[in-house]
Amino acid sequence: MNTYTVYTYANCDTCRRAVKWLRAQGHAFVERPIRETPPSPAELRSVLAAQGGELRKLFNTSGRDYREQKLGEKLPALSESVALGLLAANGNLVKRPFLVGRGIGLTGFDEEVWSAALSGK
Repeated sequence: MNTYTVYTYANCDTCRRAVKWLRAQGHAFVERPIRETPPSPAELRSVLAAQGGELRKLFNTSGRDYREQKLGEKLPALSESVALGLLAANGNLVKRPFLVGRGIGLTGFDEEVWSAALSGK
């Protein structure tokens, strides 16, 4: 059985829905608080690859930290390593929920997408 790591924020309704869904589907997972323990650079690279190399998909573009740092303007010019460094250093910047494990990398929660990805379809 695959064990996944899902990074969540306690006050995030979408994160709570994702965790509830994972439990209901019987998926083994470890939950980590995204603000206190952001994903590692290796996990970020893994999810980036699963997202087709689109850095923007890893960022919480509606978050205050993203807006305050004007990352919407800066992101296109950032190198992958700099962008991943920002994410690894500040969990507020990471789109949540953030799920990683054995070739799977998902951001945000879309039940249809998660179901297809986690069932191997």
